[in-house]
Amino acid sequence: MKGKGGLTLTGHLGDVMKESAHAALSYIRAKQKTLGIKEDVFSKFDLHIHVPAGAIPKDGPSAGITMATALTSILTNTPVRRNVAMTGEVTLRGRVLPIGGLKEKILAAKRAKMTTVILPKRNEKDLQEIPKHLQRGLRFAFADTMDDVLRVALARTSPPRAKGRTSGTARRQKPVRPRHPTPTPLVPPKGTPRPRPIAPTLSVRA
Repeated sequence: MKGKGGLTLTGHLGDVMKESAHAALSYIRAKQKTLGIKEDVFSKFDLHIHVPAGAIPKDGPSAGITMATALTSILTNTPVRRNVAMTGEVTLRGRVLPIGGLKEKILAAKRAKMTTVILPKRNEKDLQEIPKHLQRGLRFAFADTMDDVLRVALARTSPPRAKGRTSGTARRQKPVRPRHPTPTPLVPPKGTPRPRPIAPTLSVRA
């Protein structure tokens, strides 16, 4: 929405979660050019983050990379993959920090029918404590930085092809050979007398 770069947070959020949202926004501003965000977007628009179920208090740093991904998605007009879940704290420099309650979060991702779960790299060792039946059907991606998170979470598309150009795998067209025209027989116009045949002459030498 139009504004001057402000950030509004709603949804009964705790102080830690609010700080995570501000840290995510500061990271995105620092990486504005790298992410391909327009220069004047923060001076013309305000951002509003709302977490559903506003009557339930929510707090903790685990949603840091999620909010950073959501902000990057809206500012770059890039959709987030619908089958990806994620958890992790984010720093001002984009580092992904470990979280707690890993088992409960993986169970929530499985109930939501997610297929990919992004986790902090430092939580990789904790995955051994998760029962195998909870891990079945899930692919885990471990992230050290926000670049790792965005590489998995965002559904980036290839740039459109230029008009008038074809891909390198296009089939070559065979050269078209020119066809020789069929000769048209010469027919004399009507009323033209036919020439008399000339009798052959024999010359006899003595």
